[in-house]
Amino acid sequence: MSLRIQASVFVLLPFLFVGCGIESDSPQLNHNQSLEPHVTDFAVDQFASGHADGDGSNVAESLADNRSHSSTEPTPAPRSESKHLSELSVVRQPVVTRPAVDTSGEKYAEIAEAGFQSVVQTPLSTFSVDVDTASYSNVRRFLESGQLPPANAVRIEELINYFSYEYQPPTDGRPFSVNTEVANCPWDHQRQLVRIGLKGQVVEQAERQAANLVFLVDVSGSMRPENKLPLVKRSLHRLLEELNERDRVAIVTYASGVQTVLSPTAANQQHLISQAIDGLHAGGSTNGSAGLQTAYQVARQQFVKYGTNRVILCSDGDFNAGITNESELVKLISREAKSGVFLSVLGFGTGNYQDAIAEKLADHGNGHYAYIDSYSEARKVLIDQMSSTLETIAKDVKIQVEFNPAHVASYRLIGYENRTLAARDFRDDQKDAGEIGAGHSVTALYEVVPIGVSGPDSEVPELRYQRPKQIPVEEHGDELLTVRLRYKLPSEHRGKEFTHTVANSTRRFEKASADFRFATAVATFGMILRDSEFAVHLGWDDVRNWAQSALGQDENGYRIEFLNLVSLAEQMVHRPQAEEAKIHSKTDGISYIDHEPATTSQEQSGRLSGSFDAGKVVTLIVIVGVSYAISTLRNSCC
Repeated sequence: MSLRIQASVFVLLPFLFVGCGIESDSPQLNHNQSLEPHVTDFAVDQFASGHADGDGSNVAESLADNRSHSSTEPTPAPRSESKHLSELSVVRQPVVTRPAVDTSGEKYAEIAEAGFQSVVQTPLSTFSVDVDTASYSNVRRFLESGQLPPANAVRIEELINYFSYEYQPPTDGRPFSVNTEVANCPWDHQRQLVRIGLKGQVVEQAERQAANLVFLVDVSGSMRPENKLPLVKRSLHRLLEELNERDRVAIVTYASGVQTVLSPTAANQQHLISQAIDGLHAGGSTNGSAGLQTAYQVARQQFVKYGTNRVILCSDGDFNAGITNESELVKLISREAKSGVFLSVLGFGTGNYQDAIAEKLADHGNGHYAYIDSYSEARKVLIDQMSSTLETIAKDVKIQVEFNPAHVASYRLIGYENRTLAARDFRDDQKDAGEIGAGHSVTALYEVVPIGVSGPDSEVPELRYQRPKQIPVEEHGDELLTVRLRYKLPSEHRGKEFTHTVANSTRRFEKASADFRFATAVATFGMILRDSEFAVHLGWDDVRNWAQSALGQDENGYRIEFLNLVSLAEQMVHRPQAEEAKIHSKTDGISYIDHEPATTSQEQSGRLSGSFDAGKVVTLIVIVGVSYAISTLRNSCC
């Protein structure tokens, strides 16, 4: 080879290497992949930027709040106090704190999203209240492990009710108050959003009733992982510190068999109770029904009249022995609830988590359902919200909304799909409904289409054989709707009822209260995760902007943490944008893009070396050949 050819090759080789290196670092879309939406694993080593507290600590660290499930840390890191909005710097690249897990064994009840109802044909909307929060912490668990939650795991009402709101408490002797607000719908300004909020009477810790608590702990083999039985034990140890000599604690365990590990014991005998907790170990099958029956028997032994009598089930919900049929378990729980002993359910773990049965047991047991994904969540449920978790102030609480046809054409209730009731069930005191604990807040949102605005009810045909009763405008002209509330006191069996009227007055969404705007952001977040037909034109920026402008005091940092989850979800589900160039599939109005997974240096090196295959070799040969031909021509000419 001539010197001229060699020189040409050596000059061109560096450019070839640089080109290969650049190409190897560029994400490539595989157009042979299925167009079904999917999520690729991703990992971010640390936050690119964070909001620093006054002492220089990072908000991201405080929001993690002991999420690693480490059993060596007795207390979680304190959450940072919220800053003024102008000082807030939202973390846009949150860290993934847990590895992805196989959730194929988990079970969730089917949720069929409710559509709009015509006021002419269905003037009444009736549903049971819901103060459960399990869906929110479960969704958080999925997102923090780099996975999208199944659509049926997203119950929008539980996402909204995870947060507390500044509703006015009752002042008329009732156990809870009613607070309402109406504003323009932010995604369609011709429509309205109506918020109905209930606020339970606040009971201070010193005024709390004496508690008779039976902890029913699943110690089957499936509870071995660190985020199951070990987390249960840490949670019980912490709760024990909040109880006093008036309270009684018992512990019943179940696996292949049932054992009363601790008979009812005064809560100030902490050394005895702690020994019983420390002695819990996992192994065997899961005979949950036998455990429930024993726990109720133990609770009745020390029944406290006019006090709190409650079984607290700690389990992954995987009942595989004894009564395993859901309907039979529900009958058992419903029968026991009539005795005055209520049931709360705390769900733990991943992989085989049975959300469907856990939710049903709590609903029919007159209790609260929460999912404990971390020690900080255990503190929130059992310590920070202890009174509302343990002490019921109203049971079988039902809401019935009647819309004024003079002003409302159609409406839809956002969420609460598995809580809806027939209109006739409202005054049926035999029909079970939800409970409200001391200090609990309950929020429901309606999207309303006013008269004269084009809406989904425009296709409903007029009745042929009858005409709907028209209400004269002058009779109730200034009313938009009426809210009826029905409930029972914990020790009573006859329902009480009262009404609350909402005026036909609307404000701009931007002028609505911070709680109204934040609840709307959370509802939108849930609709996007569920791939709702009503969220086709909504994006993550909408959720983020509405939530950021409505953080309020946020003393515990829960609302800032929500923004963190929005950023996590955004990395997995990309909403359509006009300027987006990398979208490669679209399903039901939601567009998806692939996220390049984090790679090791060896993988990057391998990818670089792999790029020197057929195409690069051919390019090199062509360069050498052209150089040789030019050199030959020049020599012949000379």
